[in-house]
Amino acid sequence: MPEIAEVARIVSYIKKSLVGKTLSVVKAQEDANVFGKVGTSAAEFQKSLTGKKVLGAGQQGKYFWMIMSSPPHPVFHFGMTGWFHIRGKHTAYYRPKETEKAEEEVWPPKFWKFSVETDSDPKVEAAFTDPRRFARIRLVDCDGKDIRKTSPLKENGPDPVIDKEVLTEDWLLEKMGKRHVPVKAFMLDQANISGIGNWVGDEIMYQAKLHPEQYTDTFSANQVKQLHVSMRYVCQTAVDALADSSKFPEDWLFKHRWGKGKKDAATTLPNGAKITFLTVGGRTSCVVPSVQKKTGPVKADVNENGNVVDGDAGKVKKGKGKGVSAKRKAVSKEESEEDEEEEIDEEKVSPPKKKRAAASKKKVVKDEAEADEVAPPKKSRAKKPKIEDEEKTDVPAVTKKTSKKVKVEDVEQSGRRRSGRVSSGKQ
Repeated sequence: MPEIAEVARIVSYIKKSLVGKTLSVVKAQEDANVFGKVGTSAAEFQKSLTGKKVLGAGQQGKYFWMIMSSPPHPVFHFGMTGWFHIRGKHTAYYRPKETEKAEEEVWPPKFWKFSVETDSDPKVEAAFTDPRRFARIRLVDCDGKDIRKTSPLKENGPDPVIDKEVLTEDWLLEKMGKRHVPVKAFMLDQANISGIGNWVGDEIMYQAKLHPEQYTDTFSANQVKQLHVSMRYVCQTAVDALADSSKFPEDWLFKHRWGKGKKDAATTLPNGAKITFLTVGGRTSCVVPSVQKKTGPVKADVNENGNVVDGDAGKVKKGKGKGVSAKRKAVSKEESEEDEEEEIDEEKVSPPKKKRAAASKKKVVKDEAEADEVAPPKKSRAKKPKIEDEEKTDVPAVTKKTSKKVKVEDVEQSGRRRSGRVSSGKQ
């Protein structure tokens, strides 16, 4: 999923290729998810942008927008697989395969949602694509300088790169102290901080040498300072490189984190430190246990050998993190629809006891079922028992108060009888 650095890359391309030019042709394909789920239509989008001049472009975390010569202005979110293409330029943040190079020659590209052309000479052509349709394209009717004051941007937290005067060390210390959630889940929540996604969050935690599952209100002031420094460093470095991983520092976890589930993939860092994976905030997290030590309660323990051991490392504080603000609910709804991420729920903790109880219950049911079965009789030369004897010994007497009669099945040749069955009908 595109995160803060990938979005910064596209904003850079928009500024270089589209800003200062008029969109003479705008085409949009109707999509009930991409446009419709945020109250926009392809027809409205096409009408609103045609003939308008692009004056600028901006970003807040995973959101970006174009400032037009007059309102409304388009605001975009890539979701899981959205992307922005400019014809003749390689806007992707990875080296394309030969098959992808061939696809680039087809225009508009596959899965396009809208395309634009400028009136300049030479003209510039651009398009927005999304195979999985979790992206969102909306129009906001406001002055260009007030875009960040409108929904959904105003419900999101500060951007680590462009809002440094807001996201200070003191701000982070206070914010974390008021919450009781795993620290990585805290960072992934866009209501707290904008733009941090899965790989950026893992890199921040690794560089800060902190465990991603440790609760936010259990860190010392010095550890929060370390986290703040790492957050600024990772986000700024990734944005400056415009998400080009070949320019990332060699000591970053990013260079070694992509081997999960792949054959012959590296499971250790070059220095021999083991890499392991666990789930935090509904996302798979890459952790180096020998580096990222636990200093407080966590939802699950990970030992230095990379083995995951369920259970809290200490007594969990109660009474914190129960309230969910309207702002967080709004952002969670937006993120769950657009990012296909599991909503972070501080109260939903699946204790291992439930699993053990379920397994125990299954065992009890199995044992009871086995106990209910009639064991086959031992081999004996005794004569075959008579029906009359079984009726006397095994079938309970029917009282006068009920009209139900007992039907007794024939005894099988093996000597094993079937259980009696109550029948309400006549014999």
